[in-house]
Amino acid sequence: LLGKKRSKVPGVMITQFVENIPAGKSHPDFSQVLKLTLLNPLTGKLAVFKAIITGDPTPNVTWARNNGDVSDPERYVASYDPVLGEHQLQMPNVGVDQADTYKCYASNEYGRAIVTVTLNVIEGHLTLAVPGRGVHGVLRFRRVEQKEERKDGEVDEKFWELLLSADKKDYERICAEYGVTDFRWMLKKLNEKKKEIEEQQSQYIEHLSNLRHIEIKTPGCAEFEFEMDLKDQNARIFLFKDGVMVPFNTDTDEKHSLRQVGRKFVFSVHGLNAEDAGLYQVDIEGVNVFSTDFKIPAVDFLVKIQEVKAVEREDAVFECVLSAPLPKISWLGKNIPLEQGEKYDISVSEDMLIHRLVVKDCMQVDKGIYATVAGMKSCNAWLIVEGKIKFRHHPHLSDQLINIRRWRRRPDQDHPGVHFTSGLSDVHAIIGQSAEMVCKLSSEKCDGIWYKDGKEVNDLTIVKDGAVHKIIVSNCTEEDGGKYRFEADGRKTEAMLIVEDPPRMNQDDLAKFSEPVIIKVGQKATFKMDFVGREPIKVQWYNEGEEMLEDNHIKIEKSDSHSRLLLVKCQRKDSGEIKLKLKNEFGTIEALSRLIVLDKPTNPMGPVEVLEASASCVEFKWRPPKDDGGSPIKNYYIERNQIGRNTWTKIGNIPGEPNYKDTDVDHGRRYCYRIRAVTAEGTSDILETNDIQAAYPGPPSTPKVVSAFKNCITLAWSPPTNTGGTNIVGYNMEKRKRGSNLWGQANPPDEPIKGKQYDVKDVVEGMEYEFRVSAINFSGAGEPSTPSEFVIARDPKKPPGKVIDLKVTDSTYTSLSLSWTKPKEEKGVQDEAKGYFMEIRPAENTEWGRCNSNPLISTSYTILGLKSMAMYWVRVVASNEGGDGEPRDLDNYIIAMPPPVRPNFTNRKMKSFMVMRAENSARVNINFEASPMPTIIWLKDGMPVSKRVTVSNTDGMSQLLIPSAERSDSGIYTIIVKNIVGQETFSVEIRVTDDPKPPGPVELEENVPGTLTVSWEPSPDEKRDNHLHYMVMKRDSIKRTWHSVADRLFNNNFTAVNIMPGREYNFRVYAKNDIGLSETSESLTWAPSKPCNFDSAPIFTVPLKTHTIPEKYECYMSCAVRGFPTPHITWYRNNVSINTDTNYYITNTCGVCSMLILRVGAKDNGEYRVVAENSLGRAECSTQLTILGMLTEYV
Repeated sequence: LLGKKRSKVPGVMITQFVENIPAGKSHPDFSQVLKLTLLNPLTGKLAVFKAIITGDPTPNVTWARNNGDVSDPERYVASYDPVLGEHQLQMPNVGVDQADTYKCYASNEYGRAIVTVTLNVIEGHLTLAVPGRGVHGVLRFRRVEQKEERKDGEVDEKFWELLLSADKKDYERICAEYGVTDFRWMLKKLNEKKKEIEEQQSQYIEHLSNLRHIEIKTPGCAEFEFEMDLKDQNARIFLFKDGVMVPFNTDTDEKHSLRQVGRKFVFSVHGLNAEDAGLYQVDIEGVNVFSTDFKIPAVDFLVKIQEVKAVEREDAVFECVLSAPLPKISWLGKNIPLEQGEKYDISVSEDMLIHRLVVKDCMQVDKGIYATVAGMKSCNAWLIVEGKIKFRHHPHLSDQLINIRRWRRRPDQDHPGVHFTSGLSDVHAIIGQSAEMVCKLSSEKCDGIWYKDGKEVNDLTIVKDGAVHKIIVSNCTEEDGGKYRFEADGRKTEAMLIVEDPPRMNQDDLAKFSEPVIIKVGQKATFKMDFVGREPIKVQWYNEGEEMLEDNHIKIEKSDSHSRLLLVKCQRKDSGEIKLKLKNEFGTIEALSRLIVLDKPTNPMGPVEVLEASASCVEFKWRPPKDDGGSPIKNYYIERNQIGRNTWTKIGNIPGEPNYKDTDVDHGRRYCYRIRAVTAEGTSDILETNDIQAAYPGPPSTPKVVSAFKNCITLAWSPPTNTGGTNIVGYNMEKRKRGSNLWGQANPPDEPIKGKQYDVKDVVEGMEYEFRVSAINFSGAGEPSTPSEFVIARDPKKPPGKVIDLKVTDSTYTSLSLSWTKPKEEKGVQDEAKGYFMEIRPAENTEWGRCNSNPLISTSYTILGLKSMAMYWVRVVASNEGGDGEPRDLDNYIIAMPPPVRPNFTNRKMKSFMVMRAENSARVNINFEASPMPTIIWLKDGMPVSKRVTVSNTDGMSQLLIPSAERSDSGIYTIIVKNIVGQETFSVEIRVTDDPKPPGPVELEENVPGTLTVSWEPSPDEKRDNHLHYMVMKRDSIKRTWHSVADRLFNNNFTAVNIMPGREYNFRVYAKNDIGLSETSESLTWAPSKPCNFDSAPIFTVPLKTHTIPEKYECYMSCAVRGFPTPHITWYRNNVSINTDTNYYITNTCGVCSMLILRVGAKDNGEYRVVAENSLGRAECSTQLTILGMLTEYV
């Protein structure tokens, strides 16, 4: 451990391990101080530590915390961002138990760097501080956002935070301060940020207005205020200074306080000092509402305001001169801030050095002390208001009084007397030291008088050197402090002598304290320092920048005159810089020392590097221990084990250099070594090496043919992965002809090949060879490599020509198939092609890409993975041993699509009519083929389908789906499939209905004998279903079965005939549609009211017809007769009954009388008559039968 160094970045401590760092190397350092990004400061959110670290070699980065570990991968994730160069420690779900002090360690062989940061987590819903209960000691980091890159450079995030709360009149000043010249860009970006912050503020704030930036209102106090209405009065309010949260309270005695009056919030900063300058921000629940930049100017009063006497009703003027330009200072009257108005006139000169307050129309109530504040400086003076002088009117006296008043208002104008060119300034002095106060008059001839607290000074040293007047206070005491005033010729200047008593230490004690304390592990260490200073003095002890608090191992003793630190059972990790810090109201002092705890060294460090592992020796080296325990390394103790044995051989101590050469080894054996570091404080733990083998090298890689000619073949290879534990000194090359079993060495036996490439010149033109190579180390030549590919000793071939007849054989939306013919071979111009490469280029790109990495043997290829309907250029390149030939391009670009096909429906059994039950899903699938991919449109009754209808299109199919069909979905649905080739349409009628409701009551009415009129009330579905109709069924008392008498009736009545008397009838009526039948509506039973008489005499309703029949043809005669009782039928031919003649087939069925003559002849010619008889009468009907054959013979 050489010593400590301080980083350029505050808060970073560096420990350098070596005295001289080699050129180009460096110890670790933090180029950016450790920062914490909290995406939300509450529990349960993400917290991220970030650090940027430099160093060569690249440092090893680790993380730690004081009270716990960071090994839990679920709670701590350490990572490295190579783009930003940031090391990160992420806490995904931060909890209150993770609040702690965290450290980041960066170390390499030249040193170590440490940085520390504290994380405090706010839990739950912390309420706003109320009287008697404040928020104290909570450190919080605001979210750190990356700066946005602009063409003019980077803009500090403070720039935007200030603009968001600034007035428009201040935009130009803020832009000039941060170097922003692009106002248009600034306004655009500012509007975007305002919208974003207003959205965030709207979650917690109802109203925000009257933003007043921070100003010094009274001496030692600065304030800023705004008006705000909170949606939730329990919302938490946080105050930040330069991104770090500071505690505040409602108690005005605190450093930072909050005073709320109604909707007005006033934040105050008391006891101002130079460290209070910075950017103050107020957040509500993590959302920024106000930002203000507090700058304390480095300014003093050259001329302070003086006492002014004024007459009532006249004006009084206070005037001061500053040491540096300042556009505005604060004026107070009787501790009340004064503003420009009717009563007060506040002005400043053009050079902003002279500031003036005019109190207009003075009255007795205006008298009192007036003060002005400029930066950290202030001064005050009295205003004395005198009553008006009563006098008689006299012109000369009146003019004289006016001159007197003018002189009192403006003492610095036209006054011939002496004045101060340099006034007194406040002086701070430490007890026991000397103090000097100086002023200068405009004349050397003028004397003056010194006063302290209003009394003339006689016991101090007063010096007059020309126009310079001094008062010297030697060996200052607290009694010497006070207000000193110097008066000369009616003029005066005054200032304060402030005697301070900061903590102080004796130089001898400080030198003794700085000497290092050296102890051994487990012993105690004591540090003590005496001091003086005004109480109270805050005493703090630090170890490596981390404050030490009392516990079982740390005891801190404090008194008014000394402090003592006792460290018990010290460990090696306690070594470091010990610092004592003393602080009171007047200042701070520090004393530094060092604690060195001696311990045994840590184990030597790997990895172990093998320098040589040959048949004669094994040599290796390692890295020294990371920590030598405070004592130099004297020796290294080494043991050896031969692999396969259980014993360790003691080699003993070797000098303190971290390397060893073992010459007692056997070829082919493997050895393992244990290494311990030895110092005066003890022996370290072991470092055990991996197995080291003293052996031959392994085989190199397979030789690759670089070039081949008829008299020389060049090959190259890679060295073996296993060098046999030593360096490779060369290679042997061997060759073998095809068909031979003998290998011959290609290089001279005594001249190993030094490089990894070799030209074999001992070849015969036209012969085919293969080659292998073996590596050589100090032990000898190792195993040869696998043989290379066979290569012919001949000059390189000429590249082939262009392929012939390149064409597309097939294409789809994702693939393209091509074929071609092998290029012709021309001796001396182009040789035979051995393979082909397919190249493709999208139309929008300019670079070609190869589809195959190895040459194709066949003359066809299919390109896969194309983008549907994209345009591509395609070409084929022939190749052989001589290289690639010229490419052959297709004549035009290719579109990734199948060959054009007009839309065509592939399913010829598609239904054109569908009936669906209501509330069921209706689905229509249409299969088609088309290329390119068609546009598919569905229409309902000629109009686009509604949103209730879902249409799904895939390659070759379209589906129409109605999830829950309603009657209103009925209609004709048409699909239109269209592409660039043509279009096809198909229509399907979908009828959505349900089981019909039954018709109303059925009524029967007899209007005509033998008939019944059946009527009924229409079904309720008749109006909304135009396909609804009715079916009527009848049953009588004789047959007792139901049968249909009418169907597809679209009206509400029906007339039934053949109603027989004496029978009872029932009728049923059904409503019927495309789904099915309704429930029945049945009539009452109908019976005739009186018996009917159907008796009647016979009567022919259809008479016989005249017949002319050729001979030998059949003849059929018929007539119809009616009568009741059923009449008796008799047939006659030429008045002779033929009922019993077998030559005639006679029937009588239901009143239809018929006769059949199978073959007419001459004997059948004549008159035929039918007689019908019953009890009520008789009827006749006759006709004439003429035979054509008889007429011919007669002629």
